Amino acid sequence: MNSNTAQRNGSGTWALLVQRWRHLAWLVLLVADAGLLVWGFGAAAIPGHLLGPGGAPILPAGYEGYSGGSWHQLAITSPQTAGYITLVFRMYGIYIVAFGLLAVAIAATAFRRGDRWAWWALLVGNTVAFVSAMTYDRVVGAIGPFEWSEYLGLVVIYASLAVTAPVLTGARAVRRGAALPAPETVHGARPATHDQGASA
Repeated sequence: MNSNTAQRNGSGTWALLVQRWRHLAWLVLLVADAGLLVWGFGAAAIPGHLLGPGGAPILPAGYEGYSGGSWHQLAITSPQTAGYITLVFRMYGIYIVAFGLLAVAIAATAFRRGDRWAWWALLVGNTVAFVSAMTYDRVVGAIGPFEWSEYLGLVVIYASLAVTAPVLTGARAVRRGAALPAPETVHGARPATHDQGASA
C-alpha cells in the first residue's frame, strides 16, 4: 500500500516537472522558429542585402563560394541569370517563412497543450528545415554568425523535444488544466455503480 502510494506520488511529481518544463519548451521552440522565420523574410525581401559571412550579403557570398566566380561580374555579363538566381533565393526565403509561421503556430498552441502529433510535427519539420539550411550553407561555403546560430537553434530544439518526448510523458500527453483523477480512483477503489447503490 505504501509502496503503491509512493509510486503514484513519484509519477505525479514527474508529471508536474514535465508540465513545468513544457511551459518553457514551447517558448524555446517558438523563439528558435521565429528566428528562422525572420531570416526567411529577409531572404525573400532583401536577398541582396541579407548579411552573411564576413558581413557580405548572403546571396553573392553563396554564389561566389560555390562557383568561385564574381557575383558582380555575373550581374553585368548575364543579368538574367543573376535575376533568376535571385528569384530562386527569394522563393527559398518564402518557403522558410511559410514553415516558420506554421512551426510558431504549432508551438504556441498544440505543442503547448501537449498534443502528441505536434511533438512529431515539430521534430520532423525542424529537422528538415534546419538541416537543409545547414547543408546549403556548407555546400556553398557561406557560413557566418547567423549560420552558426542554426546549429545552436537545432540543439535547443532537440533538447526541448527530448524532455517533452511522448515516451516520457506517458500514454497521454500532459495537458495544462487536465482534470485530476477522482480520489476513489487514486486509491484503487472502484466507484459505486447504480446497482451497488440500490443493493446497499
